[in-house]
Amino acid sequence: MPMTWGFDDLTDVDSWRSAAAEFLATALFVFLGTGAVVSVLALSGGLTAPALIVIAAAHGLAIMALVAATANISGGHINPAVTIALWSAGKIDLGKSLMYIVAQMAGAVLGSLLLLGVVAGPLEGNLGAHGLGSVVAGSAGSGFLAEIVVTFALVITVFMVAVHPRNIGGYAPLAIGMVVLIDHLVAVPMTGASMNPARTFGPAFVSWINDVDGMWVSHWVYWAGPIVGGLVAALTYRFVMLTTAERNAE
Repeated sequence: MPMTWGFDDLTDVDSWRSAAAEFLATALFVFLGTGAVVSVLALSGGLTAPALIVIAAAHGLAIMALVAATANISGGHINPAVTIALWSAGKIDLGKSLMYIVAQMAGAVLGSLLLLGVVAGPLEGNLGAHGLGSVVAGSAGSGFLAEIVVTFALVITVFMVAVHPRNIGGYAPLAIGMVVLIDHLVAVPMTGASMNPARTFGPAFVSWINDVDGMWVSHWVYWAGPIVGGLVAALTYRFVMLTTAERNAE
């Protein structure tokens, strides 16, 4: 199915309701994920192996629950990279895609503002914002590649378990949550394991307005990497994972 360029959804009440679900779900995801980062790093004093497991589990379980909660309302995207990939595959039109992305970005900012409001001042730091880690020696190019790979893993899973004609239906949130958890175990020491431009933008923006320096260093990695990874996943889904009959039926 080709990309859809329409804007009819901008005047549809149900589309605005779906965008509101994306706003709320992204706010909760950012609050829960970054809240886990801030809390566990404060308790452990740094990124230890147990801290990594807790951070990965928090993000994976949060996305699993929130996808399950919103799948029948908005599709449970909670991620601009997922929305862009689904738009490129013709699963959502341009108007609704833009609504979702704006809602996700605004929700991420709200989630970070809520965390700023509840965390004690000395623990605020950068509110769980992403940054290039020592495993990639601070290399933006290596971080970009890492984000492409982990986002590809996430988005191809979304396509296969939630979009494919022979998908696994009700088990999709579990599969999506598990791949997010595993991606975090791999990539947190590298890039922080974004896979989600909204998850990166919210803490960076709120930390920046809270006078924390360096929030935009290599920020492009967390947009370009997930978007490219998602688009490659969409192409792989269409031309590798679908039979000719399934592709023609879309």
